[in-house]
Amino acid sequence: MNALIKSVVATQAGYGLTVLRVIAGLTFAAHGAQKLFGWFGGYGLDGVAQWMESIGLAPGYLMALLAGSAEFFGGLALIFGLLARPAAAVLAVTMLVAIVGVHLANGFFMANNGYEFGLALLAISVAVLVEGAGKLSLDMRLAN
Repeated sequence: MNALIKSVVATQAGYGLTVLRVIAGLTFAAHGAQKLFGWFGGYGLDGVAQWMESIGLAPGYLMALLAGSAEFFGGLALIFGLLARPAAAVLAVTMLVAIVGVHLANGFFMANNGYEFGLALLAISVAVLVEGAGKLSLDMRLAN
């Protein structure tokens, strides 16, 4: 296997990271589904696009599509542990944009629409980026 691909999918992480990866993946995928499809009480692309435009993230439709796709497809990648490092990198950037662009001005606590939830998801994304997908992942099977 190509050395670059092997380095992307290799992991020595254990079951603890696997639990974090799967739970974060489910969370990201659900949030992405809200943005893309309007599932789980979400507003869908049109609603999210209007909101993103209103807070200065333009063009709103493209930003909604990018954020929703990153969360939905990145979340699925985390759930299955397939190309988890690239997915985690994209999700980390998405969380940085969400924290700085939306939540930072509201303080830390989620009750005030603060950044604590985004920070937790950012931390998990960075952990997956550094450690790899962990046990029970398709990446681990590919690396062997």
